[in-house]
Amino acid sequence: MPSFSIRLPDELESRLLEEARIENKPRSEVVREAIAEYVTHRERERFLGKLASAARALAKDRETRSEVLEIERDLIDEGMDVLHGSEPIQETDSGNRWWK
Repeated sequence: MPSFSIRLPDELESRLLEEARIENKPRSEVVREAIAEYVTHRERERFLGKLASAARALAKDRETRSEVLEIERDLIDEGMDVLHGSEPIQETDSGNRWWK
């Protein structure tokens, strides 16, 4: 595993030591976890930025927006809950779908 050296201000070093003590972990492990969390956060932010840009572009294109809405309606009609997994949408005892 590669290693590197980093200089920290005294205040941050104290906080790192305290966190390591509370978590009962070596400083290096706390730092590794912090870096992994930071990198994951940045990757997610970039992805969401690209997603937002694509959504804005789609919103400007009426034809594409209509196609997306049609696909979404088809998925709902097939009983797929796109936002929360792929479990079938439950029908009531009378055979009516819950959203009607």
